[in-house]
Amino acid sequence: MFESVLVANRGEIAGRVVRTAQAMGLKAIAVYSEADADLPYVAEADEAVLIGPADPARSYLEAAAVLEAAHRTNAQAVHPGYGFLAESAAFARAVAERELVWVGPPPLVVARMGDKINARNLMKEAGVPVSPGAWEPVPDAATALEEAERIGYPVMVKPAAGGGGAGLGAAYDEASLRAAFEAAHAAARRLFGHGDVLLERYIEGARHVEVQILGLADGTVVALGERESSVQRRFQKVVEESPSPGVAPALRERMLAAAVRAGEAVGYRGAGTVEFLLDPVAQEFAFLEMTTRLQVEHPVTELVTGVDLVEQQFRIAAGERGAPVAAAPGGHAIEFRVHAEDPRDFRPATGEIKVWEEPVGDGIRIDAGYHEGNTVTHHYDSLLAKLCVHGEDRAHALARARAALGAFRIEGVATNLPFLAELLDHREFIDGTYDTGVVARMRIR
Repeated sequence: MFESVLVANRGEIAGRVVRTAQAMGLKAIAVYSEADADLPYVAEADEAVLIGPADPARSYLEAAAVLEAAHRTNAQAVHPGYGFLAESAAFARAVAERELVWVGPPPLVVARMGDKINARNLMKEAGVPVSPGAWEPVPDAATALEEAERIGYPVMVKPAAGGGGAGLGAAYDEASLRAAFEAAHAAARRLFGHGDVLLERYIEGARHVEVQILGLADGTVVALGERESSVQRRFQKVVEESPSPGVAPALRERMLAAAVRAGEAVGYRGAGTVEFLLDPVAQEFAFLEMTTRLQVEHPVTELVTGVDLVEQQFRIAAGERGAPVAAAPGGHAIEFRVHAEDPRDFRPATGEIKVWEEPVGDGIRIDAGYHEGNTVTHHYDSLLAKLCVHGEDRAHALARARAALGAFRIEGVATNLPFLAELLDHREFIDGTYDTGVVARMRIR
């Protein structure tokens, strides 16, 4: 096992990785921008290095600055967290070329899965269900119209690279397809450096269900259950739970087996997620994408399996063999992403946090990126914290969630806490019958 790790990220995920590293006896090194100097993770780390100004392009996305910080601190490994450079094959290669341990899957796997069109083709070859769609990048709107006629409306339009819902749109006819294509094309060029666009069949009323996998050092791929991620706004996840209330045992077995096949097909190592769209009527699912990093929502899997996924990432990266052992499996877990945003229209909010009071109690876990006195800026994602609850079953977890959300106080900046409380009173969510359209329906009632 290496002795030190540089965490190439910020906020709650940086703090999360720092804590597990320290629990394992590793030296945890943080990097931070000028805007983040006072965030909790910087003080929690054993050492912290300033890498640039607030602009992420000149700090957290500046690979040279991150690698220089690793060199200056004699770090032996690099953990990328999620976002920023976490799914950059070039950065993963640069880490390896400097004889540092990359805490993630092999760079080639990152590259192959980072291109959604290539990933679809690979999954089809591996026997993983995929939805009808384009097998090559769609270069222009005219070609998109031809592909949509072949696939059949409605279609999902999205950049062929990246994740997090950026640039996604659904099209139901020619006019909406033209608009969705231009939006996806522009987002792809702005965010990922090229305008490649993917089209695939849009499943109305679909549920977004993902499977956590671990590719072990001996080449074995194991599945650690599924997560429901259907509560979304702007195609971005807000609430996740495990196990999914929409997946029956026989369907679960099929999904987990497909996820393992996906991991084996690409020689996966480390923690990753295979994401599916589920047609709840037909009880059929289709590959959406493979995320080659730790997911924001990983805590719900940890809570129901007893497996520390960050610890497993470290052990696999160090070449340790053996399967993870569940310490306290069972029950039900739900994660609520607490964002600095208007709870009515989800526009990001900024400001100084005047009050920060976290709920405490059995079955409550808070992964926080901020505390009282910190300032939320426009430079980064609006995620403030993740409120996670665990109960004996879903009803128990929901009861704990209501109490915990009611006790979480944040003042000085607008948050989505009122929306999350509203969701807990929404019949579809209570019943577990919701799909990816639940937030939109809540907002037009």
